Amino acid sequence: MSRPIAVVAFGGNAILQAGDDGSFHTQMEKAKSTCRQMLEIMHRGYEIVLVHGNGPQVGNLLLQFEKARDILPVPPLDVAVATTQGLLGHMLEIAMRTVLEEDKMQREVATVLTQVVVDPADPAYSNPTKPIGPFYTLEQAEQLRRDEGWTIVEDSGRGYRRVVCSPKPLHVLPLRTIKLLVQNETVVIAGGGGGIPVSYGTRSVIGTEGVIDKDATAALLAYNLGAELFIILTGVERVCLDFGKPSQRPIDLMTAAEARKWLEEGQFPPGSMGPKIEGAIEYVEKGGREAIIAHEGRVVKAMREHLCTRIVA
Repeated sequence: MSRPIAVVAFGGNAILQAGDDGSFHTQMEKAKSTCRQMLEIMHRGYEIVLVHGNGPQVGNLLLQFEKARDILPVPPLDVAVATTQGLLGHMLEIAMRTVLEEDKMQREVATVLTQVVVDPADPAYSNPTKPIGPFYTLEQAEQLRRDEGWTIVEDSGRGYRRVVCSPKPLHVLPLRTIKLLVQNETVVIAGGGGGIPVSYGTRSVIGTEGVIDKDATAALLAYNLGAELFIILTGVERVCLDFGKPSQRPIDLMTAAEARKWLEEGQFPPGSMGPKIEGAIEYVEKGGREAIIAHEGRVVKAMREHLCTRIVA
C-alpha cells in the first residue's frame, strides 16, 4: 500500500532573505537547511511534494532583465518564472539528495517543470497583488514607480515591494506525472513559484503574463493528489489576529468557516497571510484532512509540539 502524501509549500524567502549576499552558496546552504526540516515529515510516514515560492528570485531576475534591456530583449514574465523554477529546482534537488544521503534514506528526487493553466480573463490582471523582489524604502519605491512604471505597495509594515498580477490556478498540466512519481517513492519538487502560467490559445498552450501564488497552486496540488496533509511554511509560528497591533493574538486551531470569516473581515492581507489562509480553506473545504501553517525553520516543533496553526473542516 502506498504511503500518504504531504504537500509542503514554502516561500522563496526561506532560501533568499533580505540582507543575504544572494550568492548561490548562501542560497544552497539555506536550501539544505529547509530540506533537513522535511525529513521529520518523511519519518512520520509521508511521501512529500515540495512547492517553493520564488518572490525574491523572480524579482531579482526581472531587475536583471530591466538593467540589460539596452543590449538584450526582455523576456515575458512566464519565462522569468520558468527560469527561476529551473534554478530553484536544481538547487533543491542537490539539497534534498544531500540530506537524504546524510539520513541514509532511500528516495529518488525529481523536479517537474510545471505549467499551470490560468484564465486570461481573470480579473486579477487588472489588480496586481503578488509581491516579488526585494524590499524598498519609500523614496526608492517612488522612484521606481516614476522611472519603471511598476506598481509598488507597502508590504505588512516591512517596506515597499513591487506587485504583479496573480491569476488563479485552474489546472496543473503535469498532474499525472507528479502523481506517478510521488506514488513511486520520489520526492517531487513541483509548482515552483506557483507554476508557469499558461492559457489555451488556438489549438495550443501559450505562455501568459503573471506570477501565480504558490500557496494556491500547492492547495490545488494537495487536493488533486489526495494528500492527507497540507503544510504551509511562513515566517511566523502561528497565524495571528490583529497582527502587528497591541491586541495581536495567535490562533492554534481554526475551522475553515472561522478562517473564511476572518479573511473577509480583513484580518489576513492579500500578498501576505491572505493567500495562505485561502489555500488552506480551499484544501480543507474540498475534503482535505487538515492544513497546517507553521514557521519555516521550526517544522520539527510544529510536528512534535503542535507549534503551529491548524485549519480543519
